[in-house]
Amino acid sequence: MSYSRQEGKDHIIFVTKEDHEAPSNAELVAEDPNDPYEEHGLILPSGEINWNCPCLGGMASGPCGEEFKSAFSCFHFSKEEVKGSDCMEQFRGMQDCMQRYPELYPQEDEKESTSKGGAPDTEHAPPNQDPAPVSASGPDSVSEDTPQTDSHAKS
Repeated sequence: MSYSRQEGKDHIIFVTKEDHEAPSNAELVAEDPNDPYEEHGLILPSGEINWNCPCLGGMASGPCGEEFKSAFSCFHFSKEEVKGSDCMEQFRGMQDCMQRYPELYPQEDEKESTSKGGAPDTEHAPPNQDPAPVSASGPDSVSEDTPQTDSHAKS
């Protein structure tokens, strides 16, 4: 014996083996584009950008949200042969804004510059983290705090 029940927005139908053997007579309902439970991707069915898409990671609502929207919209709607090549000004504006908020928009090359042996960038150090100390006297100098190794003891 089959039956159904409603739980919130869901309609649950329990069926028997005999119900499954018969062909279905269910009618499919067209999707409602205004259904608040319907998940949309980055691009809405209308072709517009879904600024609430979690795939944007909050970029559209941060301190540089307007600059991001301007650059992303320009790119999305670009008709140039090299898509987005007409959007350099918008992307430059977004980049300038992001550089004003390094704690929110860290740059990838900051990590690379310290791992390649370069001096750490103290201006863009992560919050609550002191940059690594840099010795001004050179690699061969010995200070009172430095334990002497065999190479330093012989000189």
